[in-house]
This record gives sequence, structure tokens and C-alpha cells, in this order.
Amino acid sequence: MTARLRPGLTALLAFVLIGCAGARGDVTAGQGPTFIVVRHAEKLAAPADDPDLDTRGQARAESLARLLAGTRLAAIYATGYRRTRATVAPVAARQALTPRTYDARLPASAFAAQLRGAHPEGTVLVAGHSNTVPDIVAALCGCETEPMPETEYDRVSVIRSGPDGPVLEVSRYEAAGPRP
Repeated sequence: MTARLRPGLTALLAFVLIGCAGARGDVTAGQGPTFIVVRHAEKLAAPADDPDLDTRGQARAESLARLLAGTRLAAIYATGYRRTRATVAPVAARQALTPRTYDARLPASAFAAQLRGAHPEGTVLVAGHSNTVPDIVAALCGCETEPMPETEYDRVSVIRSGPDGPVLEVSRYEAAGPRP
């Protein structure tokens, strides 16, 4: 299985909202989990091991929160780095969830197994890095994914349980948020 690319915020919103339809935005019981995987937003260029988000990255984090405002999340995962924690912070604040920290060095297959075991249903947001997100997505969907260049911050991968196995939808979102 390979990913189908649908550019645009509308396609992603429709997919997430349809996949998460039900009482109060919950995933319908028995439908299985939905995983939303993103890379951290733009980071400061300063030579640091653990840089924070820059202004554009902060705007992208707010855009992610707006994008997921209608989706009730069961959990949020981020690595222990500032940039991933800051990327999910606006979402976590709006949903009153405390992000769970995962080890970025954990093999993607092991992390995917942990996610599936901990979340047999519900929608889960995961923030990672350019060198981990493609492998996490591939492990969750059982499909091939495109590599992620160091300059890419706008990819959103949604892996939803389907009757024939996991379904992957890939879309993009803007740092400035939706345009009028």
C-alpha cells in the first residue's frame, strides 16, 4: 500500500472529521484507532541541541490546534525535545490533555506497537522529527512512506483503521492557519 497525497486543508479536515464522527467527536466504538502524525514545527536556527520553535513554528503549532479543534483526542505524544513539546502544547491546552513523552530513539515498530496496545480506539496525536516521522507512519499503516526532508514541516499523516486494514491519508497545513 502506498500513501495517497491530497493537498489542502479541506481534505484533511474532512478525513479527520468523518473518521472521528460520533457522540461529542469521539471515534465510534469498535472502529479502531486513528493516529495523526506530524513533525515538530519550525525551530530556531541557533546551534543548540534542543532548540525551541521560531515565530513561524509557533504560528504552525497554533494552526495545528485550530486544525484539530473539532477532533476529540484520546492522547498526545511528543518526544522530550522542546520543539515537539511546543508543537503540541496549543493542542494539549485546548483539549486539557497532558502530552506523554516517548523516546525518539525507540524503533518505530516498537513505538507503533505501544501506541496500538495503549489505544485500541480513539484518536491520538503524535509529534516527531524528520528522521522518525516517516518510519512511525510506515509502522502504523504497514505501508511505504516518503522520506521527510529537513525543510518539511507541513505534512500531516492520518492513519485510520479501515475494514481492510489501516488507511493512510497525507495532507498539508499552513503555519498561518486556514486562509479566509
